[in-house]
Amino acid sequence: MAVRSIYRGLRKNNLLLPLRNTGSHLHSHATSFGFKEVREEDKSQLVGDVFTKVASNYDLMNDLMSGGMHRLWKERLVSKLNPFQGMKHLDVAGGTGDVAFRIREGINGAIIRHRAMRNDLPDETKIFVCDINPNMLNVGKKRAQERGLGDDKSLVWVEGDAEALKFEDNSMDGYTIAFGIRNVTHIEKALSEAHRVLKRGGRFLCLELSHVELPIFKDLYDYYSFSVIPALGDLVAGDRGSYQYLVESIRRFPSQDKFAEMIAEAGFQKVEYENLVGGVVAIHSGFKL
Repeated sequence: MAVRSIYRGLRKNNLLLPLRNTGSHLHSHATSFGFKEVREEDKSQLVGDVFTKVASNYDLMNDLMSGGMHRLWKERLVSKLNPFQGMKHLDVAGGTGDVAFRIREGINGAIIRHRAMRNDLPDETKIFVCDINPNMLNVGKKRAQERGLGDDKSLVWVEGDAEALKFEDNSMDGYTIAFGIRNVTHIEKALSEAHRVLKRGGRFLCLELSHVELPIFKDLYDYYSFSVIPALGDLVAGDRGSYQYLVESIRRFPSQDKFAEMIAEAGFQKVEYENLVGGVVAIHSGFKL
């Protein structure tokens, strides 16, 4: 799995803030919702409706659609982060807690290497799980309870918008977003907000379904995406439309190289990406220096 470096040198404790309104001055423009064109101000609600529908079956469908591989992809994402004791981390679009739990385990693992195992993390460690959809957050909170982490003070659940984060400038050591950034209305705003909240030296990591380049594999992947995934959604969740949107949104997302350029344009340096499974997913990385 080759890691491609895209950096082009384009640009050399109270963490919560009131919600910023960054879009009120904008005129209405069209944007994509899958293959459809919709008004920008309508996309957030449409995406919200999708995730409200899929929340209860989200984990099961991820396992079925990826053959369980999404778990390995998230492990790879967290391994690049190198979580540490006392860090302040922001996981955006992470309502179900999948990535946050792995980060917590990574921090606990680092502590275990130095002293006896403990189930609670030091008070200064904070993992903020931010999601715009309260139904997804409720799934994550329920999973935390099931893991015995319902009262864990290191996990902080925040309803919020990736394009207008409720956090102070230079307040986070790390930022992750897994399978979420293609759903925002303005990707460049989400990237700008990620850069704003990170401290100097902080790392941005994005795991996202991406673009397959090998012709034969691409044909197979397209068939699976457009024929199998919506049918699975219909069979398991009784919801073909939401999973049709899923596969269409992947095709509308920028290519790996284009997205890397967008990350660099947001101010990040040392930008690179790693393709997994031939480009079915990609992990993009950048640092605020």
